Amino acid sequence: MSRYDRYVLSQYLVLFGFFSLILVAVFWINRAVVLFDRLIGDGQSALVFFEFTALTLPNLIRMVLPMAAFAASVYVTNRLNSESELTVMQATGSSPWQLARPALVFGLITALMMSILTHVLLPASTKQLAIREAEVARNVTARLLTEGSFLHPADGVTFYIRQIDPDGRLNDVFLSDQRDPAQSVTYTGAEAFLVRDGARANLIMVDGMAQRLDTASQTLSTTVFADFSFDISSLINKSDNRTRNIRAIPTLELIRAPADITENDGYSPGQIAEELHLRFARALICVAVTLIGFSTLLLGGFSRFGVWRQALLAFVLLVFLEVLRGVVSDPVLENASRWPLIYLPTGVGLAVAVLFLRLAARPRLRRIRPNPAPEVTP
Repeated sequence: MSRYDRYVLSQYLVLFGFFSLILVAVFWINRAVVLFDRLIGDGQSALVFFEFTALTLPNLIRMVLPMAAFAASVYVTNRLNSESELTVMQATGSSPWQLARPALVFGLITALMMSILTHVLLPASTKQLAIREAEVARNVTARLLTEGSFLHPADGVTFYIRQIDPDGRLNDVFLSDQRDPAQSVTYTGAEAFLVRDGARANLIMVDGMAQRLDTASQTLSTTVFADFSFDISSLINKSDNRTRNIRAIPTLELIRAPADITENDGYSPGQIAEELHLRFARALICVAVTLIGFSTLLLGGFSRFGVWRQALLAFVLLVFLEVLRGVVSDPVLENASRWPLIYLPTGVGLAVAVLFLRLAARPRLRRIRPNPAPEVTP
C-alpha cells in the first residue's frame, strides 16, 4: 500500500472506532435499562447485571458494526472530498479504482472482525448467557427473598416478606397458592426459614395458619400450625431441558450435523441454513456497505455545496440492502435449498459499488465549440 492508502486507511479505522463506540453505547443503554429492571428487581446483585451486560455485548456489536463501517466510510470520503484531497489525487492520475483500495482493505478488516464475532464470540456468549439465565432461574434466594414487595414467582402464586433479618430469618410471611382452580390456599407465618435439600428447596413456616377455600362449595377451613414445610422447588422455572438458542450452536456443528440439530433441538433445515449462511453474509455485507459509502460520494466530485445528495443516496442504498435482507430470509426458512438468496444483498451492494466506480472513472468530455472566424470583407 502507498503512503496515501495507509493514511486513508488509518482515518477509516479511527472513525470506525469512534462510531462503533457511540452506536454501541446507545444500543447498550436501551438494553441495560430493561436488563437492570429485570435483574435488580428480582434481587440480583450489580455484579450479575454487569456480567449479563458483558455477555450481550457481542450481539450488540454485531448489530452496529456494519452501520459503523458505513458511517466511517461516508465521513472520511466526505472529508477527503471537501478538503480537495481526492481532487488532487485524481489530478495526479489516480483512478477511482486506485482510490478505492483503502476502502476495500477497510471493508475486509471489518469483515474479519464480523467473522470473529459471528463464528466465535457470539455463539460462546449466547451459550454462556443461557447457562447463567438458568442458574439465576434456579436461585430461590434471588427470586423470593425480597422484603416489602409482593412477588409472583409463578402463575397463581403470590409471596410476601415483611422483613428479612441478617441471620436469614423471614418475618411475617404471606404465601397465596391459587394454581388449583378447585381450591386456593393461603399460608401466613410469623417466622420462616429457607432450607435446601439438594435440588429441592423448602420454606419452613413457624407459628402460622393455613386457610383453604373450596371454590365449589365456598367453604373456608383454617388450620393453625406450629411449624409447616412448603416445597417451593416447583415455583422455580426449570430450564435444564430447554432447546439451545440457534445462535449458540457452533458454526462447525451447523455444517457437519444439521440433521442432529433438527432432531435434538427442533430447528428446521431452513432455520439452520439461514443461520449458517447469515454468519458468512454478515461479514461480506461489511465490504459492500463500505464500498457503497465510498463510491457513491465519489460520484459528486468537488463542490463547495458538499455532497449531501450523494450521502443521502448512500443511506437510501443501505436501507434498501437491509430491507432486501429481510425479504430473502422467508424463502430460505421455507426451503433450505434457496440459501444462495442470503447472499443477494451482498451481491447487489457490490454490483452497485462497481457500477458507481465505473461511472466515476468515465472522463468528463467537455465539448468546446470554437469561435467562428471573423469574416474578412474585401
